[in-house]
Amino acid sequence: MQFKEIIGQESIKQQLLQTVAENRVSHAQLFLSSEGSGALPLAIAYAQYINCLDKSDEDSCGICSSCRKYERYIHPDLHFSYPFFAAKDVKIAVDVLDEWRSMLLDDPYFDMNIWRSKLSAENKQANINIAECHDIIKKLSYKAFEGETKVLIMWLPEYLDKEGNSLLKIIEEPPLNTLFILVANNQEQILSTLLSRTQIVKIPKLPHTTIEDYLMSKHGLSENQATEYSFLADGNLIEAKELVAHTHNENADKFAEWLRMGYGNRVLDLTAFVEQAAGWGRENQKNFLKYGISFLRECSLLLSGADDLVKLPAAALQTAQKLSAHVLDLNMADAIITELEKAHYHIERNANPKILFLDVSLQLVKIIKFKTFPKGTQYIYN
Repeated sequence: MQFKEIIGQESIKQQLLQTVAENRVSHAQLFLSSEGSGALPLAIAYAQYINCLDKSDEDSCGICSSCRKYERYIHPDLHFSYPFFAAKDVKIAVDVLDEWRSMLLDDPYFDMNIWRSKLSAENKQANINIAECHDIIKKLSYKAFEGETKVLIMWLPEYLDKEGNSLLKIIEEPPLNTLFILVANNQEQILSTLLSRTQIVKIPKLPHTTIEDYLMSKHGLSENQATEYSFLADGNLIEAKELVAHTHNENADKFAEWLRMGYGNRVLDLTAFVEQAAGWGRENQKNFLKYGISFLRECSLLLSGADDLVKLPAAALQTAQKLSAHVLDLNMADAIITELEKAHYHIERNANPKILFLDVSLQLVKIIKFKTFPKGTQYIYN
């Protein structure tokens, strides 16, 4: 991948080019960005530029033997690490390398949900395990095969648990001509011991105008459509592409119906919903709760009169407007968000999903139907 293929981020490209020109490439770097900003493509383009045999001042050549292998992600000195779902035949990241390369070739702008859909995730939770850490150490202990620099790009180091501490020595004292690039979305979820050993490169959100231009040139949208989708995506190119493709978000329908069940005190329907939700698997349950929290925050903006700040697709916006006009108020939205955040916290810690979703469902009935807030909250209902 060449720098010219990456959407926007011109200042970051120049910053990276300058580090190579001035021979001050840090051996361990953390590319920190929000989703859809292009951090992973930037990391790959940077690695390709460093190993290019005929680089210019602005980009890799794209035609030398090194670049041709980088374009297909098969260069022997380019290594990837990423979250995966361990199984009997999947012990380390290399076991799903074909799926990883296929996804990169298809579109290098993707998130964890898209990656999850390419694998047999079932009810498993993604992580970067100790076996993967040992494999990284083993791979990087070899000499470079072809290029001057061995490169390891780790996508989403947030999925490293304490096992990541096994990498500290090789990151702090790497073999000769070795480059680590960590590509992350959430600094707070990364091991502090890893953070302290990396140089952070902060990658900003894509400007609305950049996404607008991309949607008009690549997808043929009108200026009005591109402007609307860019506003809804809020700097996330992945979200913008999903809006163009009219990707249906099942969480939107499920969550709206869940609220309706609570408002109607439909106990039998709520019980059936709990049974269904309990079988989704932990990651899907967490995504559902995260969607609900985001949706209710948008409802809170509507209730506060900040309609211009709301970023919801048309169908979800219509639902939010009806709820805000006839059912919810700010106190209710705040109370439900608190319950969902607690549920998300407990799901991450292996709570029984059936008991948890039943409890939250009953809290919904109390809050929405009977305007009774959970004990310990400080709401004063007007």
